[in-house]
Amino acid sequence: MKIASIIDAIRDRRARSFDLQFRLIHTGQHYDRNMSGSFFEELGIPEPDLNLSVGSGTAAEQTAGIMIRYEKVTADRRSDLCLVVGDVTSTMACAIVAQKSGVPVAHVEAGIRSGDWSMPEEINRLLTDAITNYFFTTSEAANDNLRRGGVREADILFVGNTMIDTLLKYRSHFREPAIWKSAGLHQSDFLVLTLHRPSNVDDPATLKGLIGKISESARGKSIIFPVHPRTASRLERIGPLPVNLHVTDPLGYLEFNFLVERCQAVITDSGGITEETTVLGVPCLTLRNTTERPETITFGTNVLIGTDPAQIGPHFERLFEGKWKQGSIPPLWDGHAGKRIVSHLERLLTA
Repeated sequence: MKIASIIDAIRDRRARSFDLQFRLIHTGQHYDRNMSGSFFEELGIPEPDLNLSVGSGTAAEQTAGIMIRYEKVTADRRSDLCLVVGDVTSTMACAIVAQKSGVPVAHVEAGIRSGDWSMPEEINRLLTDAITNYFFTTSEAANDNLRRGGVREADILFVGNTMIDTLLKYRSHFREPAIWKSAGLHQSDFLVLTLHRPSNVDDPATLKGLIGKISESARGKSIIFPVHPRTASRLERIGPLPVNLHVTDPLGYLEFNFLVERCQAVITDSGGITEETTVLGVPCLTLRNTTERPETITFGTNVLIGTDPAQIGPHFERLFEGKWKQGSIPPLWDGHAGKRIVSHLERLLTA
């Protein structure tokens, strides 16, 4: 989702003037077909030039596997730049290997911070940005974080959000998933739920408490819950699920956002989804105490409601009473971030 518009922009610019060659490397960290492979097809991303096929494992095992395999790539086929996106293990691991191999690093989505070091993603962000050369940012909040960390102003490149590029490009192509008819869904009369953070799903009692309270507060409305692979095994331990909770396998990008655009609200612990709901104008309730994307709150439709189940009910009341805030779209979330990134890459690589 984050790389698609960059590849589009490279192709477009290469066709007109700048002959920028790229090699797309898939580490295999996200190995579930519905959470990885189908995205390549749906978003017109070319097949990876290399797949490191790291697969599952602990964070340490995945980090080590990615570093060992990517190191061989840099030794055999050195590039002029390593561009990494987001805040996953692959982002951090490849950035480290690139720098140790003498390859400069550019980080897309640099500078975002939650301040919560219990989140693996926060550690990935901090480590990646500590060794990044060029910082492509999504918001002024991210710019400020980097400035406070001592990054030179010239290396902070405010470009916007490539996830929003993808969202806007494919919005007209969203497609109806099977559950739309099987669950009897109607416009603005159901909720979408996603949960995957360890703090919310690893403890069966915590997961059961959250799901129970969400279901109880939903006033009988259907709740569509596409289940992340690591969450699926946890659900099996908590006993019967509420009747208004419809569990489904992970959905493709186009099907998932078809539901998001048409639901009454999203309940999530994902940062990325809060960006999409902000642009789509859909109320979003985030089951976290911190966020690395404050612009989804200051500009958008997102509200942090914390992880205490007791807070869910009052926020649902505001939603159902029509008192949810009206959002707006953050600066430069206009569908052209990928083009800005490639324009900077042309300048950097030809300097």
